[in-house]
Amino acid sequence: MYAQVIVDIAHSQVDRIFEYSCPEGLAAGSRVKVPFGGRIIEGFVIGIAETCSLPADKVKPVYSVFDELPALVPECFDLMEHISARYKVPKATSLRLFLPSEMRLGKVREAQKTFVVLRDGGLSLPKSAKKQAEALAYLKEHGEAELSRLCALFGRGAVSALIGKGAATAEKRRVKRAPSAFLGGGAPERELTPAQNNAIESIESSPKRVHLLHGVTGSGKTEIYLRLIARAIESGKTAIFLVPEISLTPQMFAQLRARFKDGVAILHSGLTAGERFDEWWRLRSGEAKIAVGARSAVFAPLKDIGVIVIDEEHDASYSSESAPRYSTVEIARMRAEYNGCKLVLGSATPSVESYLKAEEGEYGLVTLPERINRRPLPEIIIADMRKEAQRGNNTAFSAPLKEELAATLKSGNQAILFLNRRGYSRTVICRDCGYVAKCENCDVSLTYHSEDNCLKCHYCGARYKLPAVCPACGGRHIIYSGTGTQRVVAELGELFPGARTLRMDNDTVSGKDGHYNILKKFAAHEADILVGTQMIAKGHDFPSVTLVGILDADMSLHFSDYRSGERTFQLITQVSGRSGRADEKGKVVLQTYSPENYILRYAVKYDYKGFYENEKQVRKATLFPPYSLICRVMVTSENDAQALSALKEAYFSAEALREKYPDKFLFLNRMHSPVKKIQGKHRYQVLMRLTDGELLSEIYEIAAAVSSPNVLCYVEENPANLS
Repeated sequence: MYAQVIVDIAHSQVDRIFEYSCPEGLAAGSRVKVPFGGRIIEGFVIGIAETCSLPADKVKPVYSVFDELPALVPECFDLMEHISARYKVPKATSLRLFLPSEMRLGKVREAQKTFVVLRDGGLSLPKSAKKQAEALAYLKEHGEAELSRLCALFGRGAVSALIGKGAATAEKRRVKRAPSAFLGGGAPERELTPAQNNAIESIESSPKRVHLLHGVTGSGKTEIYLRLIARAIESGKTAIFLVPEISLTPQMFAQLRARFKDGVAILHSGLTAGERFDEWWRLRSGEAKIAVGARSAVFAPLKDIGVIVIDEEHDASYSSESAPRYSTVEIARMRAEYNGCKLVLGSATPSVESYLKAEEGEYGLVTLPERINRRPLPEIIIADMRKEAQRGNNTAFSAPLKEELAATLKSGNQAILFLNRRGYSRTVICRDCGYVAKCENCDVSLTYHSEDNCLKCHYCGARYKLPAVCPACGGRHIIYSGTGTQRVVAELGELFPGARTLRMDNDTVSGKDGHYNILKKFAAHEADILVGTQMIAKGHDFPSVTLVGILDADMSLHFSDYRSGERTFQLITQVSGRSGRADEKGKVVLQTYSPENYILRYAVKYDYKGFYENEKQVRKATLFPPYSLICRVMVTSENDAQALSALKEAYFSAEALREKYPDKFLFLNRMHSPVKKIQGKHRYQVLMRLTDGELLSEIYEIAAAVSSPNVLCYVEENPANLS
């Protein structure tokens, strides 16, 4: 028999099938070690054949097999072909998506522990063997114990003596590294409202594969997801549930575990390598039937999928930022087609692209326009920060927000304050010459962090000492501009000395349990106010939160990005939805310097349809997505001259393509990337706006031709971040 192997080398020159002789019983999907180019490397068996295209004396045997159960399910090979063709990447790059990276590199194995098991409880021991007698009594009571625990209690000598005398034996067993920090109680199964029942029946009875579930915050979308998953499991199938942020997984995992017990496994980068390895194998072996996690969980090793749910489908984090730069929704659609199952995209603020597809009939559309039990959406109060400044208020808090915070604390309820900027101050500026402290490796300003009394780069993590004098002019008038979460917490301490405050941003959630620990404390009412960045803006359900403060609603409004209005509307609606989710009515204080802006007016009224119709007409008139496709060819290199040379080559190739297909191009130009340098790499871009995606394959080929060992060139489609 012969194994058809894709070697685990992501290079176009070896992007083909290699043949090896193999033992009987080897199955497609197995990970193997094979001889290749004078060394032994890992490979993936994608097929088994009885014949070989090579002469018998040229065929080398498979060196060894990694796992008893093939790691890759048959669907992987179908997806591999789609992904490799779609994003122009080697097949090995596609297959790597389906495996935990540490498992692929052989850095993680099954965990084993040694247990001591009682065999002869009637052993006669001399009076002098007190520790042996105590250990034997312990084993009589418990039957067995971990070797390490038994040795800690009674000494290694006593335990070894018992084993040597045949009173006990030592057994090695596999143990699973469960992500225990994520376990917890979930909400009990609730009786469905008529609207929820109609939504479920509409999704299940429709012939459409993909459905957009558009429901206001608190309308009961999660219960619909859980019921759809339950129906899939009852029919013997499996399910995938995706959330956009790692911070949302503890709460969702708890709800799924409450309903489906050990049938749920969690997959995301916040787990340890061992936990991720064990959770992945629980799914692959069939022990767990439901995968929950962030973007990468779309590749969960499940067979016979019955439903795929993508919550907060509008979120930019569903777009991969490393090769292959895939869209999670696109991969989920591939899996839904392969398995013949439903794909449910849920959001209170769907992307314009998704809603247009639903409006035009490509997706099924299900709407939930009211909260459960018709609870009112929180009232949004606009605080005009221009007037606050005129009154001499230079703090981060407007008078309305201070007033509402005081009332919330007095009533014993909780508040969430949202500011999408961590640190103490955004920038450090010299008042004499205008110098702004910037990172040496990245073309971005540094942020002051008071806890460490240093400047940090939020792109590469570099730290700098705070300058006593201006490096440019020697002046001593150094000022701090802008406000970050750290500064907000400090000001809260001055305004409300008795208030207990928690902060949640990338500086405070270090470690695999960072998100969980903060959310657990806030849920247990160990804090009155939670201050955080975007990771607190969506999905969380805290019954005692009756006030949300949006400290700088303008932050995302004035970016030079066609999506800035959409993102602002989504962010305001999502973070507002954290307030008033239980019996008490919620309030939101929205601080802005642009109270007359039409986006904010739509947001205050929770008027998604009005916002959508307006945005759709603007995009249609200006020919921006979804009425065109933005395509960016990014060129990066540590060598500026090489990057510039590659940029020119990519641009001239794109220009030749435009001459060939002039009607397909709406725009073409080359330029520096808005952030000219990140982590020491110079960044340039060729920016295109196309009428459709017909030329994408050729554009990917242009990028592949320009790439070299010293220059990285890649393609982004409708990039989530144009900086």
